[in-house]
Amino acid sequence: MVRMALSALLPVATAAAILSSPSEAHASEPDRKFFNKVEGAWSGPGEIVAGKYKGTRFTCNFTGITDKQKVGVSLDGGCRVGLFTQKMSAIVEHAGRKGYRGTFMDGAVGEGLDVVGGSVKGHKVTLNLTRNQLNGAMLASLPDDDTLHVTVSVRVDQQMVPVIGMNLKRVSASSIGAIAGK
Repeated sequence: MVRMALSALLPVATAAAILSSPSEAHASEPDRKFFNKVEGAWSGPGEIVAGKYKGTRFTCNFTGITDKQKVGVSLDGGCRVGLFTQKMSAIVEHAGRKGYRGTFMDGAVGEGLDVVGGSVKGHKVTLNLTRNQLNGAMLASLPDDDTLHVTVSVRVDQQMVPVIGMNLKRVSASSIGAIAGK
């Protein structure tokens, strides 16, 4: 059950904390700078803060990659609860006047979510998320160059309710190698 909750909700979060595009006419240089700061390796704890699995804690590891021709980021990695690991991936790209578009995991046509809009303001990105009747948002902020906070909320009766929170820290390549070698 916990694994099913993670596979349904964590793609939203991940990445979801974080996230590329053919149309750059309306993407600004500050947007590009924000996503460039997300590039690299990230690791840290998260928790489901509402709903049936409230209190479930997990640990995530992600790598963000930017494309020099596009504004956005691709994330790849996974989250672990106990012995179970759920692979996570996300792609978010600038989509002209519509803001940002993309997918978490395999998008809403599969078991993931679609990014259907969004914007970057300063050190924060807000992405609009959807899957069937589920509507939500992911807010990712970079309070400094080595910290990434992610909150995923869903709409319940016209109110946004936070359901997942993550606090990721930038990790060096040597740290990742040391962890992988154990």
